[in-house]
Amino acid sequence: MLFNSFEFFIFLPIVFFIYWFITDKNLSVQNVFIVIASYIFYGWWDWRFLSLIILSSLVDYSVGLGIGKTNDIAKRKILLFISIVVNIGCLAVFKYFNFFVESFYDVFTFFGKPISDPIVLNIILPVGISFYTFQTLSYSIDTYRRKLQPTKDIVAFFAFVSFFPQLVAGPIERAVNLLPQFSKKRVFKYEEAVDGMRQILSGFFKKIVIADNCAIYVNDTFSNYVDYSGSTLLLGAIFFAFQIYGDFSGYSDIAIGTSRLFGFNLMRNFAFPYFSRDIAEFWRRWHISLTTWFRDYVYIPLGGSRGGAWLKIRNVFIIFIVSGFWHGANWTFIVWGVLNAIYFLPIMLLGKNRVYTNTVTEGSCLPSSVELIQMGRTFFFTVIAWIFFRSETVGDAFAYISKIFSISLFSKPEIFPTQLILFILLFVSVEWFQRDKQHALQLSGRLFLLKKIRYSFYVFMVFCIYYAGNFNSYTFIYFQF
Repeated sequence: MLFNSFEFFIFLPIVFFIYWFITDKNLSVQNVFIVIASYIFYGWWDWRFLSLIILSSLVDYSVGLGIGKTNDIAKRKILLFISIVVNIGCLAVFKYFNFFVESFYDVFTFFGKPISDPIVLNIILPVGISFYTFQTLSYSIDTYRRKLQPTKDIVAFFAFVSFFPQLVAGPIERAVNLLPQFSKKRVFKYEEAVDGMRQILSGFFKKIVIADNCAIYVNDTFSNYVDYSGSTLLLGAIFFAFQIYGDFSGYSDIAIGTSRLFGFNLMRNFAFPYFSRDIAEFWRRWHISLTTWFRDYVYIPLGGSRGGAWLKIRNVFIIFIVSGFWHGANWTFIVWGVLNAIYFLPIMLLGKNRVYTNTVTEGSCLPSSVELIQMGRTFFFTVIAWIFFRSETVGDAFAYISKIFSISLFSKPEIFPTQLILFILLFVSVEWFQRDKQHALQLSGRLFLLKKIRYSFYVFMVFCIYYAGNFNSYTFIYFQF
């Protein structure tokens, strides 16, 4: 079920009513209801893939219990190995099997020994498999590390794995944060629920007005890049930067806001990343739940930034390549990861990767000229990397970029959607003035001190969603990951 679908607008109030007015007297019943509602939400897409969520939940619940019962290091390693094999195995089969097989055959073709009739699996990639497998896997790892006591409440654990707001596109929650919330009685808090509604509104605006309108021009320019000038292609790449941000951070806003309606607090997933002053700050602000997952479970175990220069370089490339490969079974994502590693390396080797940990121009309305140049430079390099992320092939990406850096870059763009550009400028302005808040519509910000201004802006956003929104593009980009 999609957040931006008619079904969800029926589903959410029904679940909200039953949750607070029928099941709220009994925590166990409430958790059972969350599991049922979450399975309906996911099964609405294809009920057959519920078996994968149930399998992953059963395996990691059992592994957690087993790890908690023994101090034998060998047995604990075996149990953790089972969890890794099942979770990564499911991910490998459904997401990466065809990629590895086709790449293997391509090697033989390259050396003049083509193999006819390659063996590929004709299977659908289950929505959200990369998200919930990482979520359950982190539970097993944390119990193995003794950072978390395994739960004996199977219903609470199943609810943790399948919690519908963040099930298919994150945030990728840690059990240490979300699982205990299923063991405590939830109390409806009006102020938190209202703020959650504001965040949901912000998310829908990002998705429907910004991302889906950008998608019209992005799809056109990337599909027909040979026919357009460099200036048009650069504008198309910039639109994709706002499309993917509006689409994914919009989903996260809706997920976090919806969770607050039910008394849950999810981790923040985006922190206004396009205001970053270098690429290291960007990656602390973009898809936070994934970047911190790779940091804690891959980068630090590899040695992190400890050791010599070559070890640091190796670890940086591993973490970014793995991150790229997580996004999809295509060489474009791997090149995107390599390019980000190249961006990051000089900052890390010079020991400047933790320079910008505060909010940009904290306490000031406008950035300084230096900060403006830093943000512009970081955004530009990010946009170039996004071209590889969006392109069908690596060759297409290089051809797209080479045409941008041609003499036609200085021509007038063939496409210049004034209304969309104005919406993007409005969107960026609101985020700028709210950059020290958790989300763009959080109260106590500079823009929303007066109630009349606040409610007028809400009405304006609803108006824009209804009249200027693009309702022809329903899917979220990160559903494919």
